Amino acid sequence: MGPTLKLVLGDQLNCQHSWFRQPAADVVFVMMEVRQETDYVLHHAQKIIAIFAGMRDLARQLLQAGHRVHYLRIDDADNRQSLPANLDYLIAHYGASALHWQAPDEYRLDQQLQAYGAQLAIPVQMDGSEHFYTSREEAARHFDGRARWLMESFYRHMRSRHGVLLTASGQPLGGQWNYDHDNREAWPGLPWEPSDQRPHHDHSALWQSIQDAGVASFGEASAADFRWPLNRAEALAQLDHFIDQALPHFGRFQDAMSSKAWRLFHSLLSFAMNSKMLAPQTVVARVEAAYHAGQVPLASAEGYIRQILGWREYVRGVYWHRMPGYDQLNAFGHHTPLPHWFWNGQTRMRCLAAAVGQSLAHAHSHHINRLMVIGNFSLLAGLSPQALHEWYLGVYIDAFEWVELPNTLGMSQFADGGLLATKPYVASAAYIDRMSDYCKGCHYKKKLRNGERACPYNALYWDFFQRNADSLGKNHRLGMVYQQLRRMDGASLAELQQQASRTRAALDSL
Repeated sequence: MGPTLKLVLGDQLNCQHSWFRQPAADVVFVMMEVRQETDYVLHHAQKIIAIFAGMRDLARQLLQAGHRVHYLRIDDADNRQSLPANLDYLIAHYGASALHWQAPDEYRLDQQLQAYGAQLAIPVQMDGSEHFYTSREEAARHFDGRARWLMESFYRHMRSRHGVLLTASGQPLGGQWNYDHDNREAWPGLPWEPSDQRPHHDHSALWQSIQDAGVASFGEASAADFRWPLNRAEALAQLDHFIDQALPHFGRFQDAMSSKAWRLFHSLLSFAMNSKMLAPQTVVARVEAAYHAGQVPLASAEGYIRQILGWREYVRGVYWHRMPGYDQLNAFGHHTPLPHWFWNGQTRMRCLAAAVGQSLAHAHSHHINRLMVIGNFSLLAGLSPQALHEWYLGVYIDAFEWVELPNTLGMSQFADGGLLATKPYVASAAYIDRMSDYCKGCHYKKKLRNGERACPYNALYWDFFQRNADSLGKNHRLGMVYQQLRRMDGASLAELQQQASRTRAALDSL
């Protein structure tokens, strides 16, 4: 009787999973670096390196603990470069008696493994990943029978269910559930962002093997001085430094943007969490404990916990409830390809040069750069939400489809027509100027609406709402926008529309 094969995917790097509690001679853990996963979209070099390095480190830990591991590297001669082909080979090689896998978090992999398992002659089993607070279906059950899904409702449910930041009587600490209104300050330059205490790794050899295998990528590899964690221990050290040095200021400045400090007070822990090196329960518990110990203000602790216990679990619920098909939604019928500067950051718009440039340099940019600079421009300019989705999925080291797709198509591009967000998240230059230093020294002038030097956001903003008045005009959250539009004289509006049309026709040269 052959062993049971247990498949560990590249975003299932949880060394504390119950699978790994005790070595067993009749279990072989299977891990593989495959072109199927590097090539389904074009990925940032750092994302490929980080996942492969994390997989290799988990395999090392398992072997040291006495487990049996069969690891297929990207350049191994017997690597068939896809999950099914490699599993066929390994099942035959070991004479396997069963195949187990942990529940994938991407729909395409879930469907692929279910279909593959259904045609095998040996027993198959899908186990939980033991990572999230909720099941795939829990959000849908919470909203069953309700006309609309609202994250705030789900977040309060999660706080109550898990007893997070509550009084003894079950009320929210401080008397309110959400301190978002306290978390919208621009960063004045002080306090300075904390030092970057993330580890340094030399992955030059790994990067060379990835290149030699013919894997395409974009962005800066930074392989010789690689700053992303390999494992849970490194992620925990990063969490401790964040809580000690950055979290006290995170709340006030979480929406701020700066060309001088790309990290500001963000934790950069999303890769460690989304690859499952680090459990969200661990993060929430440590942040809550820091608040109770008087280390951080309530608004900072609540704001950070809301992103994890609220938003992260909520968008996962949206993803599994709406797939398949959610990835094809395009409420505004936008189909314009991405401008070339999405791939090199070379645009005269200083905000986009900074936000895209950070993304290409670090495989990371915080949520306001993603939403209110890159996403904002993309929606106003009518870029294809599907093309943008593939870019976000590829460029960001923390992007896996379950979390990236709802954030891109729903929150950022409103391509789902309002299933996720209550209004499109768009703004003119005034918002970007208020929340950043990007407008200072820009080729374009933030207050101009027309002309060659006018900030592209301004005309695009008004043109977007005018073009979509039929679908957005009755949205109660946009009442002030449409009041202003109605007060514009016809000549001014026509001039703005002409300016926007010229801008959309010349996106590559902005």
